[in-house]
Amino acid sequence: MSITVGFISETSELEQRVALVPETTKKMIKAGWKVILQAGAGSEAGFVDSAYEGCEIVKDAKSVLAKVDVYVCIAAPSAEIIKTMKNGTILVGMIAPFADKERYDVANKKNITIFSMELVPRTSRAQSMDALSSQASVAGYKAVLMAGVASPRFFPMLTTAAGTIRPSQVFVIGAGVAGLQAIATAKRLGAMVMGYDVRPETVEQIQSLGAKFLDLGVDAVGEGGYARELTDEEKKQQQEAMTEYLKKVDVLITTAAVPGRPAPRLITEEMTKNLKPGTIVVDLGAEGGGNVALTEKGKTVKKDGVTYIGPVNLAGSLGLHASEMYSRNVWNLLSLMKDEEGKFAINWEDDILEGSNVTKEGKTVHPMVVEK
Repeated sequence: MSITVGFISETSELEQRVALVPETTKKMIKAGWKVILQAGAGSEAGFVDSAYEGCEIVKDAKSVLAKVDVYVCIAAPSAEIIKTMKNGTILVGMIAPFADKERYDVANKKNITIFSMELVPRTSRAQSMDALSSQASVAGYKAVLMAGVASPRFFPMLTTAAGTIRPSQVFVIGAGVAGLQAIATAKRLGAMVMGYDVRPETVEQIQSLGAKFLDLGVDAVGEGGYARELTDEEKKQQQEAMTEYLKKVDVLITTAAVPGRPAPRLITEEMTKNLKPGTIVVDLGAEGGGNVALTEKGKTVKKDGVTYIGPVNLAGSLGLHASEMYSRNVWNLLSLMKDEEGKFAINWEDDILEGSNVTKEGKTVHPMVVEK
């Protein structure tokens, strides 16, 4: 079965990424697939139309959506976009699976099969398809750069004719992909870095990057690589132990987030009183309500001399490399949709395809999405 894969310009806030890059579309064409895109779709990410060799380029989004068998996107498509797709389309993207469930009613009426990149199982076999991790790595890196630009202090130690400048003290809470990338980036910039996570297995990971681990005596191992929710007693213990350390911090970066759930509140308003003037806070949980009490989503605010940055869509601000990583994730997932002869076919016995599938044959089938 020959198929047509397509994508259009992303229109969500601060979005510079594109769903597929020329490197990936060449592989699709080599596999015998046809690729169609909206003119200028890759321009924000740094990919001009002429780079998409062998692809069909059309002026408007509707023409793409009406023709494709497989539609690839980054941001979650609206119900209006889904209505424009032809019946039986396969949709692959970061669809925000637990939000705006009315979209699924529209999709099911048109027999649209949806695969969520956020729901790709976090297993060894699926690592190359893990878009959450690839994009979190981008966010962790960019968070440190934002902090460095906003900070009134140098990150590294400097010895100058005007005296010695002490290195900044950077504290990263959360040692998932974003947190570890933030730790690594801050170390590269010469800062003194302390990391913390409630999962005990992260101690070695933090230390392997040259940072120190702040032991607060709280362990909270959860499922799927995420931490479980802390009990009230554990939260109190964590906050009391962390409060004293905050007095030493020059830069605080928080990265705790679980897809589909509100961001855990790690730093209360009372705890922020321990931050000294000039401290920079970058809260990667801002989109989910914030890890820090004084963070405001999408804004930079100052209070008592402390700067609180609540970025949204950080991955979307590093268009070229973030797009390359995401596009490879998508290609690796789509590569599973082949039979032994190389023809396009979905093997529903594949645990990765089954685990990331949200709608199928006119029904919403993913158990987590159905339950929420």
